Amino acid sequence: MKILVTGGAGYIGSHVVKMLGEAGCYDIVTVDDLSTGVREAVLYGKFVKMDLACFKEVDILLEKEKFDAVIHFAAKIVVPESITNPMLYYMNNTVNTANLIKCSLKHGVSKFIFSSTAAVYGEPEIETVTEDSPTVPLNPYGMSKLMSEQILQDTAAANKNLKFMILRYFNVAGADPDKKLGQNFPDATHLIKVACQTALGKRESLSVFGTDYNTPDGTGVRDYIHVTDLSSAHIEALKHLDNGGTSDIFNCGYSKGISVLEVIESVKKVSRKDFKVILKERRKGDPAKLVADNTKILKTLNWKPRYHQIDTICKTALEWEENCR
Repeated sequence: MKILVTGGAGYIGSHVVKMLGEAGCYDIVTVDDLSTGVREAVLYGKFVKMDLACFKEVDILLEKEKFDAVIHFAAKIVVPESITNPMLYYMNNTVNTANLIKCSLKHGVSKFIFSSTAAVYGEPEIETVTEDSPTVPLNPYGMSKLMSEQILQDTAAANKNLKFMILRYFNVAGADPDKKLGQNFPDATHLIKVACQTALGKRESLSVFGTDYNTPDGTGVRDYIHVTDLSSAHIEALKHLDNGGTSDIFNCGYSKGISVLEVIESVKKVSRKDFKVILKERRKGDPAKLVADNTKILKTLNWKPRYHQIDTICKTALEWEENCR
């Protein structure tokens, strides 16, 4: 199977490329503009530096390579930035995705796996969200992904040869247990990475945004999923489609909520270091609690999470951070 991986030099994409390469049965082409990705993180297959906003180049590539499947990661992902610069997110995330879907359809791609987000759910009123929960994004990032989801679903409904998997990620964290890959995102805002950097003295302090939420300790609660488990969900989604499975949407999480303060305590535990934590006001666009109901993905796909303990997630992130420059 010949696969196009967009954004494959980024955090999650590079882990998926590694897993595809280790499987030994896929012909992989990675496309990335390297605005946030790292070329050295692409460990397998062919690499093409390309901006998906260059529609003509995208069309030529898909015409030339004749892909069987597309796994689409490339996107802007910083929620506060999406609020201050929404057009960047709608153009980069939604418009570029629409064109990629258009070109995929034109050139006979039969399987499309889309990297979506739990941000499409907004501020849920229930303890855990299912794939059928209302989608009411709180920020342009979440909306840009939800719009892309709809474009993909509508296109597939009108073209029976195109099947899709939409994977809604909850909070992705951790690093490759082999220590070959981790989170290289510049100026990262992800809690676990920032906490690990602070524990290692790479940052002076860690800020906690909001301590007055309606949660057990007042800080935001999230469902953290290890990047390797998330990567394996993509492989299983691809196999599902290749074996004749129908198009679908899946939550990718562990159905376990962990607060910001609990994450900080875990990082302090695995690093055996204390560090400065500054309590600040809430950020606009952050829900109090966002936890997955993962019943559907566990029942439908042959997905078996292996790294679901928060200490394991934090430990692999810390080990990567210790070794990266």
